[in-house]
Amino acid sequence: MTEIQYSISEEIFERFPEFMRGVVVARDVTNRASPPELVALLREAEAKLREQVNAETLITYPRIVSWREAFRSLGIKPSEYRPSLEAMARRVINGNELPSINALVDIGNIVSLRRLLPVGGHSLNHVSQGISLRAASGEEKFIPFGSDQMEHPDKGEFIFAEGDSVLTRRWVWRQSNHTLTELTTTIIEFNLDGLPPVTMAEILEICEEIQVLTQQFCGGEFSVQVLTRDNPKIIIEK
Repeated sequence: MTEIQYSISEEIFERFPEFMRGVVVARDVTNRASPPELVALLREAEAKLREQVNAETLITYPRIVSWREAFRSLGIKPSEYRPSLEAMARRVINGNELPSINALVDIGNIVSLRRLLPVGGHSLNHVSQGISLRAASGEEKFIPFGSDQMEHPDKGEFIFAEGDSVLTRRWVWRQSNHTLTELTTTIIEFNLDGLPPVTMAEILEICEEIQVLTQQFCGGEFSVQVLTRDNPKIIIEK
């Protein structure tokens, strides 16, 4: 069994001391095309979100506001680089259905829509080095999902990375091809990112929701941990 260190650097917590990241690791999962009942849960989550907010009120919703303010404080224009949560919510509110990708991806999207919380899934099948949320040197390499063109993050930009391979740019903006969740994925880690007003109790509750849905549709064995300023490093057994 391989041990992978997972950390969040102190510079993240210096800027956002109350930030928390729930980490759900699911091992020995069987990913597959989403069955009709899982697709139905995705459509239900979309419908409920449309009932809650519209295009005008979305940016006043506390869990959206917190990410827009965080991006602005980092010098990122949220209208130019929308946090993934806001981009997905806007797509749904504008009447578009999210495509069903596969069971693990759909589960992350369902929970993200239900809770209005950024949920990112990363296949660990090909991860062998430590992974971390940290500021970029600017020399790291990033190949965006759906592209074969390499780019570099901005110096100081918050990135989630394995060594010098960027898994997610601009904190919760865009993921790479490197840890793409595919039908062959057998071990995955879900990141659940919380800024105030999200509480630790809510993070743990949402981690449980991810675990229940994944167990129901993909099986597996699970571990749940939360990264905080007081607990910035964990070990993932792969």
